Amino acid sequence: MPPSATNGKICYVEIPTGDVQASAAFYRQVFGWSIRTRGDGATAFDDTTGQVSGAFVTGRPAMSQPGPLVYVMVDDAEAACRAVTDAGGEVVQAIGGDPGEVTARFRDPGGNVFGIYQEPPQTS
Repeated sequence: MPPSATNGKICYVEIPTGDVQASAAFYRQVFGWSIRTRGDGATAFDDTTGQVSGAFVTGRPAMSQPGPLVYVMVDDAEAACRAVTDAGGEVVQAIGGDPGEVTARFRDPGGNVFGIYQEPPQTS
């Protein structure tokens, strides 16, 4: 199924890195992203939904301080934090740092800070 072309949808993300292969391996291992080589030779990725793609880019500083902060949705935030550290990343804000939300923040091997978000349990 091709990605939707919905107006206003975030569709493409460029992730700065000094080591494209290390960053690609990190996101594949931690979040299960598909890694591919584009026709121009760049290393690109597709998220697990197939709706968001992007590329790893060099020659640009890492997003080391949260300004706009991108969150990756996960089924289990605790497991995702363990996967981040197991893959060489660093949890820079543990779960519980955003009261009322199940979030954490991590630094990837390229120095970028991203968030992890888990849907809260549904109460009936």
